[in-house]
Amino acid sequence: MIIWVNGAFGAGKTQTAHELHRRTANSFVYDPENAGYFIRKNVPASVQRGDFQDYPMWREINYAMLKHLDETYDGIVIAPMTIVNPTYFDEIVGRLRRDGVVIHHFALCASEETLRNRLRGRGERKHSWAEQQIERCMAGLSNEVFRHHLDTDQSSVPQNAERIASMSNISLSPDHRGKLKKAYDRVLTQVKHIRF
Repeated sequence: MIIWVNGAFGAGKTQTAHELHRRTANSFVYDPENAGYFIRKNVPASVQRGDFQDYPMWREINYAMLKHLDETYDGIVIAPMTIVNPTYFDEIVGRLRRDGVVIHHFALCASEETLRNRLRGRGERKHSWAEQQIERCMAGLSNEVFRHHLDTDQSSVPQNAERIASMSNISLSPDHRGKLKKAYDRVLTQVKHIRF
């Protein structure tokens, strides 16, 4: 089974994915972004594209990797990644589904104000690249192809993970961490995903 956690930047994809991972006995977080960084580092600057999702090979690599993991890994694969182009989504998620892969997709949705506040909370500056993508992401994700839409304005990361688990028919282990450990885990996840 694959769980794809989608959403605008600041929606909580990465934190939610890692919360799911922490609370499932047999799971793996697969980051589709890594293929994009590989491509960006290995393509001459003169022919680089602004968004690595625009490379057909990015979509092909992620399709192939997720198909491979589904065939070889006996657990839940969790993929946190913003993707709002329906054609690109179909080339990965749609194709996997047509191949018979069980893939649950969830778009974490929030208001523009909430997304801006969350981006500030993680250190993003005003008018950052992530903030400039908010309107495009919100408009794209409103498409019904990106269901299930989960409103996260008033929900916490653990609550989002619990909703996704329930809708995917998987059990989560109880969360016995204290407030300090939860805060530490959130910061650690955030630091590990800072891109330079």
